[in-house]
Amino acid sequence: DMQRTMQRYAAVFRKQDLLETGCKELTRIYPDLNNLKLHDRGMIWNSDLVEALELQNLMTQAMITMYSAEARKESRGAHARDDFTKRDDKTWMKHTVGWLDVPTGKVSLDYRPVHMNTLDENEMKPIPPKQRVY
Repeated sequence: DMQRTMQRYAAVFRKQDLLETGCKELTRIYPDLNNLKLHDRGMIWNSDLVEALELQNLMTQAMITMYSAEARKESRGAHARDDFTKRDDKTWMKHTVGWLDVPTGKVSLDYRPVHMNTLDENEMKPIPPKQRVY
């Protein structure tokens, strides 16, 4: 369900209505993780445990990716939106930081600034951002 939801609602080209539906769908299927059962109780080469941990990590990443994409009203790099075709550096020149509250499945988003300087400007001058065109 998670894979199909991500492919259907957060594909390469995105639109607001699809992202909103994707958020709802992931939120709907998130509680299914509570039904996950492990049969292998061994502590050596426990592939059941590894797969369960990988699934939990993938669901966390999917939730934060979907909610972050829905919140960002612009196109930037690999985040291409059909309904917001241009970059909006004035509003969106910032990093998205997301958290998932595991017990509730609630996603929280915050932002931090993009630093436009290099560590050593004598060695490497800053490169100003520009539109990515193909």
